[in-house]
Amino acid sequence: MTAVTSFDPEEECILRRIPREVLVLAALLAEAVAVLAGLPAGLLFLGGGALAALGFLWLRQSMTRFLLREKAGALRSAVLLYGLRLLLICGVFFIIILLFPKRLLAFGAGFSVLILVMLAEGVRGLLRMKTWKA
Repeated sequence: MTAVTSFDPEEECILRRIPREVLVLAALLAEAVAVLAGLPAGLLFLGGGALAALGFLWLRQSMTRFLLREKAGALRSAVLLYGLRLLLICGVFFIIILLFPKRLLAFGAGFSVLILVMLAEGVRGLLRMKTWKA
């Protein structure tokens, strides 16, 4: 198996745009959450969105490094790194549960803004395609 040497410029543009869109959408929705559920819930919503954006950046950077390497050591490193990433995410949720048990839903919803942004980018990409067949 050979290493990937280049990426599509349009895909690179989308991958750079996603974290910014997550932060902007999380900030806009956090304002609404703050009005409806209080300032701590709004801040936790924003924090969840920010953590999702940082996690996406970290995931993108590490995946790029793994795809550019040969297969030999990349798989072991990837499994270790993603295990650590999962442990850190669980740790953050555990801390939120301990400190703000009634507002965990706000943090989880903010963390889920990434899904909405990726769905919107997928729809945008489908609409920009000239044909739907490969």
